Amino acid sequence: MTSLSSLPAVGLEEISERAGLMTRVDRKYLVPRETVHMLISELDGSVRVLEIAGRRTFRYASTYYDTADLATFRAAAGRRRRRAKIRCREYVDSGTAFLEVKTATGRGGSSKQRIPLPAGSEGDPSAGPLEGTSREFVDTALDGAGCTLDGELGPVLTTRYDRTTLLVTGEESRVTIDADLRWEIPGTQRPTGTGRHAATAPLPGYDLEGLVVIETKAGTRPGRADRLLWADGHRPVRISKFATGLALLDPRLPTNRWHRTLQKVRSPAQRAA
Repeated sequence: MTSLSSLPAVGLEEISERAGLMTRVDRKYLVPRETVHMLISELDGSVRVLEIAGRRTFRYASTYYDTADLATFRAAAGRRRRRAKIRCREYVDSGTAFLEVKTATGRGGSSKQRIPLPAGSEGDPSAGPLEGTSREFVDTALDGAGCTLDGELGPVLTTRYDRTTLLVTGEESRVTIDADLRWEIPGTQRPTGTGRHAATAPLPGYDLEGLVVIETKAGTRPGRADRLLWADGHRPVRISKFATGLALLDPRLPTNRWHRTLQKVRSPAQRAA
């Protein structure tokens, strides 16, 4: 069976040139870990793995910003056509970070704009609301997408996970594999998700152990990875690390849009209840 360690490598510059679309269609799947082995085996000969400085799996941390009344979360929950996510994404292993604004473009597509952040800048959750050039960048990006947000944008959620990125050659699409996903409330130093890094008890009733999030990133047409996952019985699910995480942490928030996803991660005892 083909393993990640045996795949040929691809560098960051090459994968960015060949499959670095900022406008794309993302399809997400919540699957058992063993599905990854099936996928790379079936893609064998046409898949390469991102490698940087000898490393093939990378730690990510994303802090999401929202208004006091969670306007961006509620726009996602209400399936509004014009909606956005605002986050600071930190590439933990390299120490680099970007402030990103991701907006919906219709028909399942999305567009992303970002600017680099210096270490210890406003992207740090301890720094509080976005201000200065960071807020100006966000407002400009939102205006260009027909979105507006009033009031302060403060940190409301942090996600952490380990990511592996594949390049599917020939169609120049990307596949990301996210494992050990967990959620934290910024500033509390109290992990509330699950996974091998969690320092406290798992979130009651939910269990991501043994599951990974596979995300395909291609044009409007499904890629080879999508077709292989479909043939194996997996279908895309709605799983937003931001919106799903907040819905898990706060039972007062609407969850209808992510009901099927929450059922997949709910513990067997709760599913039977």
